Amino acid sequence: MFTSNRGEKTVGVFPYGREGKLEKVQVGGFPNGLAFDPSRDNLLAANVSKQDDPAPITVSIVETKKKILAANIIVPGRTRWTVFDKKTDRFYVNISKPPQIVAIDSKDPDGITVSYNIPATGPHGLDIDFENRRLFCACDQGGLFNVDLQSERVSRVSDLSGPPDVIFYNLRLHHLYVAIGEPGVIDVFDTDTMKLIQTVKTEPGAHTIAYNPEMDKVYAFTPASHRATVYQEV
Repeated sequence: MFTSNRGEKTVGVFPYGREGKLEKVQVGGFPNGLAFDPSRDNLLAANVSKQDDPAPITVSIVETKKKILAANIIVPGRTRWTVFDKKTDRFYVNISKPPQIVAIDSKDPDGITVSYNIPATGPHGLDIDFENRRLFCACDQGGLFNVDLQSERVSRVSDLSGPPDVIFYNLRLHHLYVAIGEPGVIDVFDTDTMKLIQTVKTEPGAHTIAYNPEMDKVYAFTPASHRATVYQEV
């Protein structure tokens, strides 16, 4: 398992259920989003910086077997979420400003391979549809975008109920879940039509969700009531 320890500029690496075996690796910034390449045991940490920090913002590649920092790559701006594409061995990372998605090769992480300009403020939530070779990107401005990884076409497909945070793609049901802290909902999209099919009420401030693909369950963390609410797809 991996943890993103922003306050101390480290990532944690430990075997599941054996927290006592935790080891920490220093990275090149304050880590936020994480993505993992299991074939190479490479972990990407998408770093952020403190306000008005003049130092370049980077993403860090950690070799988790050796517990070492293998690469530290400068990116154009503040990072958000990141995913790994097992078909192309690439990491994709949302950049808030300038609004972009950048790709970095796991097998040769020496720089940005390609970038996609997103025509909306603040790319935030990010997930991937392996079958249809596309990225889903939810932006602070309140728009949902598709990025076709073959044609490189970027298209706005829907409005959202508010500024988003975490998103997850349900491959089996072809549903996309978008967490929105204000007003406190989860927008659910049919990814075959890219139509909004349901808006589920959570709680104001509930911008973080988790997803269990084996059980089709979505978990919303509701900070005001100090609960985790479980939603079941039926």
